[in-house]
Amino acid sequence: MFDSHHHLLAMGHKPLENEMDLIRDDEYESKSGTEIMEAPSGDDQDPNPRPKKKQYHRHTQLQIQEMEAFFKECPHPDDKQRKELGRRLNLEPLQVKFWFQNKRTQMKSQHERHENTQLRNENEKLRAENIRYKEAVGNATCPNCGGPAAIGEMSFDEQHLRIENARLREEIDRISGIAAKYVGKPMLSYPHLSPGASHSLDLGVGNFGPQAGMTGDIYGAADLLRTVSGPTDVDKPIIELAVAAMEELIRMAQAGEPLWIPSTGNSADRLNEAEYMRTFPCGIGPKPLGLKSEASRESTVVIMNHANLVEILMDSNQWASMFSSIVSRAMTLEVLSTGVAGNYDGALQVMTAEFQVPSPLVPTRKSFFARYCKHHTDEFWAVVDVSLDNLQPTSLPRCRRRPSGCLIQELPNGYSKVMWVEHVEVDDRAVHNIYKPLVNSGLAFGAPRWVATLDRQCERLASVMANTTSAGDGGVISSPEGRKGMLKLAERMVMSFCTGVGASTAHTWTTLSGSGADDVRVMTRKSMDDPGRPPGIVLSAATSFWLPLPPKRVFNFLRDENTRNEWDILSNGGLVQEIAHIANGRHPSNSVSLLRVNSANSSQSNMLILQESCTDSTGSYVIYAPIDIVAMNAVLSGGDPDYVALLPSGFAILPDGPNNSTGETPEVGSGGSLLTVAFQILVDSVPTAKLSLGSVATVNSLIKCTVERIKEAVLRDAT
Repeated sequence: MFDSHHHLLAMGHKPLENEMDLIRDDEYESKSGTEIMEAPSGDDQDPNPRPKKKQYHRHTQLQIQEMEAFFKECPHPDDKQRKELGRRLNLEPLQVKFWFQNKRTQMKSQHERHENTQLRNENEKLRAENIRYKEAVGNATCPNCGGPAAIGEMSFDEQHLRIENARLREEIDRISGIAAKYVGKPMLSYPHLSPGASHSLDLGVGNFGPQAGMTGDIYGAADLLRTVSGPTDVDKPIIELAVAAMEELIRMAQAGEPLWIPSTGNSADRLNEAEYMRTFPCGIGPKPLGLKSEASRESTVVIMNHANLVEILMDSNQWASMFSSIVSRAMTLEVLSTGVAGNYDGALQVMTAEFQVPSPLVPTRKSFFARYCKHHTDEFWAVVDVSLDNLQPTSLPRCRRRPSGCLIQELPNGYSKVMWVEHVEVDDRAVHNIYKPLVNSGLAFGAPRWVATLDRQCERLASVMANTTSAGDGGVISSPEGRKGMLKLAERMVMSFCTGVGASTAHTWTTLSGSGADDVRVMTRKSMDDPGRPPGIVLSAATSFWLPLPPKRVFNFLRDENTRNEWDILSNGGLVQEIAHIANGRHPSNSVSLLRVNSANSSQSNMLILQESCTDSTGSYVIYAPIDIVAMNAVLSGGDPDYVALLPSGFAILPDGPNNSTGETPEVGSGGSLLTVAFQILVDSVPTAKLSLGSVATVNSLIKCTVERIKEAVLRDAT
């Protein structure tokens, strides 16, 4: 398994500059990215030095054309893209970086001039309308005598003019205030809504202000360069639905009894459906036949600034990365509004996503929905999702999202309080029987899982941002850059595992008959151009089964390096030693480890194992991948972890439902564990090769033997 791609992992890596030690990107905006200062050296220094002229590097026409074309597709390239572009054009990555910064500044200036012109024209138009209405009211006459109209005797049209005049005055004051506040400053455009819809969105002007701990260009030029199609009459139903969903979410989050039934034990609050239908009679329509309702609510305090949290929720890629164990796929289909005043206040977009449980026995839930973000005064932000299936009745949906989302309240010291509501209607008949108690309890797709995952991921991000190394590293990790590189590599490993273990519509599992294991599922994928995966045919295999033991006991057994040789066939019975350890959360088991296998098998002498273990109240994971020792040393020295090929395997341990054990004969739903075992193996290094039956048999035998060893070991320890 490991020897087949060691040659791909043996390449060295050059240390990267620590971008946290550089000055911010916006301080480079006014400078040429390719200017070079001449500096005298040694004995050649003139006693009366004169300033040397700056030398400028002029890009060739071909280089400019290539970077212009790349800019249209991606105005904010990351480190890897800049390096690749620099290699192709014979430029330094720093030159590419500065060229893109200057290009964004140029686009930003052009956009500002256009927006200021539009604003001035709109202002003049409103002033002219205001003057005309004033004249019309001042010259109004009595329809009976022809004299000046007295108060209380005005016609309906004249009363309408007065009302319209007052509205225009407020509009003029609002636009004048915006213009006065942002003259000479970058401004974001906000699409003009169709008549009758603009007042519904109630787009206010707000500002996040300077936020401690924010990194990168979160609310700057990136928003200007988004592809935005302004709302039209066709989009009016979406806008109205989003506004109504926002109102419902806020009421749902803040209501008490009788709408919500208080939780018992460790369960979340449950919705009183009869009271819900009385309180919200309209919504997105009646529940379709064959669907059942699931609703839950949960709250927590997380270590993340509210502005960063809003940014993550409104970016589909960051959102899917943050909740990789829940969101298997996510995509923004259309942006109807980017919000105003440099933030996401009033942002509205159409999205699609698939939600998963880490097991091939639970189908993913695919949803097509609108996501709307609103800043409600200074109290809180709210982000709401609502399904759009009723606006496009092409087929009966298997999953509908009634207003779901979260309220985010800013707290001191960079913390936020989050109240999460999850409300869906779903057809869950395809869920395997051993997972139904978990799904019905709300721990699979409900608010408790979203909140627990958010809390754990926020702690992990805080750990990544830390610039210290701990004594537990054992000297292996010698710098903050190496620590961040190891955590970044582990993050990619976890994401790859989670997206590959669920029953997604994009990846179809095949069940192996007569395997001896419980419903072993396999799938193949071809990897060609991804530097994070070895090229060739990758075979994935997964199976899920029930154990009559608490999840905590199973998790502790699987994450312990001292018991690893009891189930890990690839260790060949050798001892496993932890040589580096990074804690990334309050729970002592939430950590990233680097393991060395001390085996008599000499072929594994150049192999290390990267492992991440994490746990919360809704589930636990132990995920690992073999790493070539040369590649890992390059990462620990500050090298780029994106070019290290990974094939992660591991375990997902979930509770089988609420813990209601009565001490009777163990059965599903009595406090046991649902264990998913998944492997990824490179079976052929040639992407065009065909999968052989022998490879399938080998993987089937491997997973079957691993399952048997785990069952034997944990059940023996339990007795």
